[in-house]
Amino acid sequence: MLPNRSFEAVVGYFVQDNPGPVNPGSHFHELLPRFGLIDDSPEGWSKLIASIRKLNVDAPSHVQYKLFILGRHGEGYRHYWSKLNGDGELIWGPDPELTPLGEGQADQAHVAWKTELQRGLPFPEKLYCSPLTRAIRTHQRSFKDLNPDGRRTTIVENIREEFGVHTCDKRRTRTYLCEAFPEYLIEDGFTEKDELWKPDVRESWEDVDARAKAVLDMIFENDNEQFISITAHAGFIHAFMRVTDHLFRALPTGGT
Repeated sequence: MLPNRSFEAVVGYFVQDNPGPVNPGSHFHELLPRFGLIDDSPEGWSKLIASIRKLNVDAPSHVQYKLFILGRHGEGYRHYWSKLNGDGELIWGPDPELTPLGEGQADQAHVAWKTELQRGLPFPEKLYCSPLTRAIRTHQRSFKDLNPDGRRTTIVENIREEFGVHTCDKRRTRTYLCEAFPEYLIEDGFTEKDELWKPDVRESWEDVDARAKAVLDMIFENDNEQFISITAHAGFIHAFMRVTDHLFRALPTGGT
Protein backbone atom coordinates (compact mmCIF):
# COMPACT_ATOMS: atom_id res chain seq x y z
CA MET A 1 0.00 0.00 0.00
CA LEU A 2 1.37 3.40 -0.99
CA PRO A 3 1.84 5.99 1.76
CA ASN A 4 -0.64 8.86 1.99
CA ARG A 5 1.46 11.54 0.33
CA SER A 6 0.65 15.17 -0.27
CA PHE A 7 2.26 17.26 -3.00
CA GLU A 8 3.11 20.93 -3.24
CA ALA A 9 4.69 22.94 -6.05
CA VAL A 10 7.84 24.89 -5.13
CA VAL A 11 7.59 28.39 -6.58
CA GLY A 12 10.15 30.99 -7.53
CA TYR A 13 12.01 29.27 -10.35
CA PHE A 14 9.65 29.65 -13.34
CA VAL A 15 7.55 32.54 -14.61
CA GLN A 16 4.55 30.20 -14.69
CA ASP A 17 4.48 30.51 -10.89
CA ASN A 18 3.53 34.19 -11.09
CA PRO A 19 -0.07 35.40 -11.36
CA GLY A 20 -1.09 37.34 -14.45
CA PRO A 21 0.05 36.93 -18.06
CA VAL A 22 3.59 35.58 -18.36
CA ASN A 23 4.13 37.51 -21.57
CA PRO A 24 1.55 40.29 -22.03
CA GLY A 25 -0.79 39.26 -24.81
CA SER A 26 0.62 35.74 -25.16
CA HIS A 27 -1.61 33.82 -22.72
CA PHE A 28 0.54 30.73 -23.31
CA HIS A 29 -0.27 30.50 -26.99
CA GLU A 30 3.42 29.88 -27.65
CA LEU A 31 6.35 28.07 -26.11
CA LEU A 32 8.09 30.23 -23.55
CA PRO A 33 11.82 30.92 -23.83
CA ARG A 34 13.78 28.54 -21.60
CA PHE A 35 10.47 26.80 -20.78
CA GLY A 36 9.79 29.74 -18.48
CA LEU A 37 12.96 29.52 -16.36
CA ILE A 38 13.41 32.89 -14.63
CA ASP A 39 17.20 32.72 -14.42
CA ASP A 40 18.30 33.60 -17.94
CA SER A 41 22.02 33.37 -17.20
CA PRO A 42 24.18 30.77 -19.00
CA GLU A 43 24.31 28.84 -15.72
CA GLY A 44 20.53 28.99 -15.16
CA TRP A 45 19.78 25.32 -15.67
CA SER A 46 22.82 24.05 -13.80
CA LYS A 47 21.95 26.31 -10.85
CA LEU A 48 18.37 24.99 -10.84
CA ILE A 49 19.52 21.35 -10.84
CA ALA A 50 22.04 22.11 -8.08
CA SER A 51 19.28 23.78 -6.05
CA ILE A 52 17.04 20.70 -6.36
CA ARG A 53 19.89 18.43 -5.27
CA LYS A 54 20.54 20.64 -2.24
CA LEU A 55 16.86 20.64 -1.33
CA ASN A 56 16.90 16.84 -1.34
CA VAL A 57 20.12 16.65 0.70
CA ASP A 58 18.72 19.01 3.33
CA ALA A 59 15.18 17.54 3.36
CA PRO A 60 13.86 15.25 6.09
CA SER A 61 13.58 11.59 5.14
CA HIS A 62 9.88 11.80 4.27
CA VAL A 63 10.30 14.73 1.82
CA GLN A 64 11.50 14.57 -1.81
CA TYR A 65 11.92 17.21 -4.51
CA LYS A 66 11.71 16.60 -8.26
CA LEU A 67 11.65 18.72 -11.40
CA PHE A 68 8.77 17.94 -13.76
CA ILE A 69 8.47 19.29 -17.30
CA LEU A 70 5.03 18.53 -18.71
CA GLY A 71 4.33 18.80 -22.43
CA ARG A 72 0.92 18.83 -24.08
CA HIS A 73 0.44 16.97 -27.36
CA GLY A 74 0.18 18.81 -30.66
CA GLU A 75 -3.17 19.29 -32.37
CA GLY A 76 -4.89 16.04 -33.33
CA TYR A 77 -7.92 15.36 -35.50
CA ARG A 78 -10.11 15.64 -32.41
CA HIS A 79 -11.41 19.13 -32.97
CA TYR A 80 -14.41 17.88 -34.92
CA TRP A 81 -17.72 16.22 -34.02
CA SER A 82 -16.27 14.16 -31.22
CA LYS A 83 -19.08 11.62 -30.67
CA LEU A 84 -18.45 10.21 -34.14
CA ASN A 85 -15.36 8.43 -35.47
CA GLY A 86 -15.25 10.35 -38.75
CA ASP A 87 -17.19 11.89 -41.60
CA GLY A 88 -16.17 9.65 -44.49
CA GLU A 89 -13.15 11.78 -45.35
CA LEU A 90 -11.40 12.39 -42.03
CA ILE A 91 -11.05 9.93 -39.15
CA TRP A 92 -10.72 11.41 -35.67
CA GLY A 93 -11.77 8.51 -33.47
CA PRO A 94 -10.90 6.45 -31.77
CA ASP A 95 -7.48 7.86 -30.87
CA PRO A 96 -6.62 10.17 -33.79
CA GLU A 97 -3.26 11.06 -35.31
CA LEU A 98 -1.69 14.52 -35.26
CA THR A 99 -2.81 17.03 -37.86
CA PRO A 100 -0.10 18.71 -40.00
CA LEU A 101 -0.39 21.68 -37.63
CA GLY A 102 0.07 19.34 -34.68
CA GLU A 103 3.20 17.87 -36.26
CA GLY A 104 4.56 21.39 -36.66
CA GLN A 105 3.80 22.15 -33.01
CA ALA A 106 5.68 19.03 -31.94
CA ASP A 107 8.60 20.05 -34.14
CA GLN A 108 8.64 23.45 -32.42
CA ALA A 109 8.84 21.64 -29.08
CA HIS A 110 11.80 19.68 -30.50
CA VAL A 111 13.60 22.92 -31.37
CA ALA A 112 12.92 24.24 -27.85
CA TRP A 113 14.30 21.07 -26.23
CA LYS A 114 17.36 21.07 -28.47
CA THR A 115 18.02 24.72 -27.65
CA GLU A 116 17.71 24.24 -23.90
CA LEU A 117 19.84 21.09 -23.91
CA GLN A 118 22.56 23.14 -25.57
CA ARG A 119 22.12 25.75 -22.84
CA GLY A 120 22.70 23.28 -20.03
CA LEU A 121 19.34 21.61 -19.38
CA PRO A 122 20.07 17.91 -18.77
CA PHE A 123 18.08 15.32 -20.68
CA PRO A 124 15.24 13.99 -18.49
CA GLU A 125 16.28 11.06 -16.32
CA LYS A 126 12.85 9.41 -16.61
CA LEU A 127 10.26 9.90 -19.34
CA TYR A 128 6.57 9.04 -19.29
CA CYS A 129 3.86 9.37 -21.92
CA SER A 130 0.12 9.01 -22.40
CA PRO A 131 -1.05 5.93 -24.35
CA LEU A 132 -2.97 8.07 -26.85
CA THR A 133 -1.44 8.29 -30.31
CA ARG A 134 -1.38 12.09 -30.55
CA ALA A 135 0.71 12.23 -27.37
CA ILE A 136 3.11 9.49 -28.46
CA ARG A 137 3.64 11.09 -31.88
CA THR A 138 4.30 14.42 -30.14
CA HIS A 139 6.78 12.74 -27.81
CA GLN A 140 8.57 11.09 -30.74
CA ARG A 141 8.98 14.35 -32.61
CA SER A 142 9.86 16.38 -29.50
CA PHE A 143 12.79 14.16 -28.54
CA LYS A 144 13.91 12.95 -31.98
CA ASP A 145 17.71 12.49 -32.06
CA LEU A 146 18.08 14.14 -28.64
CA ASN A 147 18.15 11.07 -26.39
CA PRO A 148 21.82 10.61 -25.44
CA ASP A 149 21.71 6.96 -24.41
CA GLY A 150 18.55 5.45 -25.84
CA ARG A 151 16.61 6.02 -22.62
CA ARG A 152 13.20 4.40 -23.07
CA THR A 153 9.92 6.13 -22.31
CA THR A 154 7.18 4.34 -20.37
CA ILE A 155 3.55 4.54 -21.50
CA VAL A 156 1.22 4.86 -18.50
CA GLU A 157 -2.56 4.45 -18.60
CA ASN A 158 -3.21 7.10 -15.95
CA ILE A 159 -1.48 9.83 -17.99
CA ARG A 160 -4.22 9.77 -20.64
CA GLU A 161 -6.76 12.52 -21.29
CA GLU A 162 -10.13 12.73 -19.54
CA PHE A 163 -12.03 9.81 -21.00
CA GLY A 164 -15.59 8.96 -21.97
CA VAL A 165 -18.11 10.18 -24.59
CA HIS A 166 -15.52 11.74 -26.94
CA THR A 167 -14.20 9.11 -29.34
CA CYS A 168 -10.85 10.91 -29.63
CA ASP A 169 -10.13 9.91 -26.02
CA LYS A 170 -10.68 6.17 -26.50
CA ARG A 171 -7.28 4.50 -26.75
CA ARG A 172 -6.12 1.72 -29.03
CA THR A 173 -5.13 -1.78 -27.97
CA ARG A 174 -1.96 -2.77 -26.17
CA THR A 175 -1.09 -4.92 -29.20
CA TYR A 176 -1.33 -1.88 -31.49
CA LEU A 177 0.90 0.17 -29.19
CA CYS A 178 3.51 -2.60 -29.01
CA GLU A 179 3.58 -2.97 -32.79
CA ALA A 180 3.40 0.73 -33.71
CA PHE A 181 5.80 1.98 -31.03
CA PRO A 182 8.21 -0.87 -30.18
CA GLU A 183 10.78 1.56 -28.75
CA TYR A 184 8.45 2.38 -25.85
CA LEU A 185 7.98 0.48 -22.62
CA ILE A 186 4.42 -0.18 -21.42
CA GLU A 187 3.68 -0.27 -17.72
CA ASP A 188 2.78 -3.55 -16.02
CA GLY A 189 -0.94 -4.22 -15.80
CA PHE A 190 -1.80 -2.28 -18.97
CA THR A 191 -4.90 -3.99 -20.40
CA GLU A 192 -5.26 -5.14 -24.01
CA LYS A 193 -8.45 -3.14 -24.64
CA ASP A 194 -9.56 0.21 -23.27
CA GLU A 195 -11.65 -0.79 -20.26
CA LEU A 196 -12.12 2.77 -18.97
CA TRP A 197 -13.76 4.66 -21.85
CA LYS A 198 -17.59 4.67 -21.93
CA PRO A 199 -19.75 6.19 -24.68
CA ASP A 200 -22.19 7.85 -22.28
CA VAL A 201 -20.15 8.84 -19.19
CA ARG A 202 -17.46 11.54 -19.10
CA GLU A 203 -14.81 11.24 -16.39
CA SER A 204 -15.12 13.80 -13.57
CA TRP A 205 -12.41 16.24 -12.54
CA GLU A 206 -12.23 14.47 -9.19
CA ASP A 207 -11.42 11.21 -10.94
CA VAL A 208 -8.78 12.85 -13.15
CA ASP A 209 -7.23 14.38 -10.02
CA ALA A 210 -7.09 10.91 -8.46
CA ARG A 211 -5.27 9.59 -11.55
CA ALA A 212 -2.77 12.47 -11.48
CA LYS A 213 -2.08 11.81 -7.80
CA ALA A 214 -1.65 8.09 -8.55
CA VAL A 215 1.00 8.98 -11.15
CA LEU A 216 2.81 11.20 -8.66
CA ASP A 217 2.60 8.48 -6.00
CA MET A 218 4.04 5.96 -8.46
CA ILE A 219 6.94 8.23 -9.39
CA PHE A 220 7.82 9.27 -5.85
CA GLU A 221 7.54 5.66 -4.66
CA ASN A 222 9.61 4.04 -7.41
CA ASP A 223 11.89 6.62 -9.06
CA ASN A 224 15.05 7.95 -7.44
CA GLU A 225 15.59 10.22 -10.45
CA GLN A 226 15.01 13.94 -9.91
CA PHE A 227 14.19 15.17 -13.44
CA ILE A 228 11.00 13.79 -14.98
CA SER A 229 9.35 14.45 -18.36
CA ILE A 230 5.65 13.73 -18.93
CA THR A 231 3.94 14.09 -22.33
CA ALA A 232 0.21 14.29 -21.78
CA HIS A 233 -3.00 16.26 -22.32
CA ALA A 234 -4.70 19.41 -21.06
CA GLY A 235 -7.03 17.50 -18.73
CA PHE A 236 -4.22 15.55 -17.08
CA ILE A 237 -1.93 18.60 -16.83
CA HIS A 238 -4.69 20.66 -15.23
CA ALA A 239 -5.25 17.84 -12.72
CA PHE A 240 -1.50 17.73 -12.02
CA MET A 241 -1.66 21.45 -11.20
CA ARG A 242 -4.65 20.99 -8.90
CA VAL A 243 -3.05 18.09 -7.04
CA THR A 244 0.20 20.02 -6.48
CA ASP A 245 -1.62 23.30 -5.70
CA HIS A 246 0.18 24.94 -8.62
CA LEU A 247 -1.13 28.21 -10.01
CA PHE A 248 -3.41 27.33 -12.93
CA ARG A 249 -1.90 27.87 -16.37
CA ALA A 250 -3.54 26.82 -19.63
CA LEU A 251 -1.20 25.20 -22.14
CA PRO A 252 -1.90 25.32 -25.86
CA THR A 253 -1.54 22.20 -27.99
CA GLY A 254 2.18 21.56 -28.28
CA GLY A 255 2.92 23.64 -25.18
CA THR A 256 5.37 22.85 -22.37
